[in-house]
Amino acid sequence: MSEGPELKAFALLAELSEDERELVTDLLERLELDPGEQLFCEGQEADSLVLIESGTLDLTSARVGAVGQAGAGDSLGALSLVSVGPREVTAVASEAARVWVLSRESFRRLCEDAPRAACRILEAALADFAGAVRESLDRFSGAPSGA
Repeated sequence: MSEGPELKAFALLAELSEDERELVTDLLERLELDPGEQLFCEGQEADSLVLIESGTLDLTSARVGAVGQAGAGDSLGALSLVSVGPREVTAVASEAARVWVLSRESFRRLCEDAPRAACRILEAALADFAGAVRESLDRFSGAPSGA
């Protein structure tokens, strides 16, 4: 098996089989970020999924300021694997971080080589997105989360 992150730690990839996780690992690019180093900038084309193995990224938006943080086990940009558009936030390492990147091009290769794995990733990404939409609507309406 290729050396890479423990993909079971990422909810987005938890439903994949061991063989499918190995296929995904082979497609990932590792990036090491120093504190203060920018991973991506708001407005840039969103063209990859980012898996955070270690460290913390500060997320900011020109529209609303600080958005929050993402840390070990979190993923960013899953929908960019199939949807063209700009990044909505800027991500900067607040401490040393190791991230793994799955480009849209590599994901398309996965779609051809292992369509079941690609489908499971998209199902998980859409479930996360739907949850985020529900949470936003609940906050907007004043309803309790999970209602």
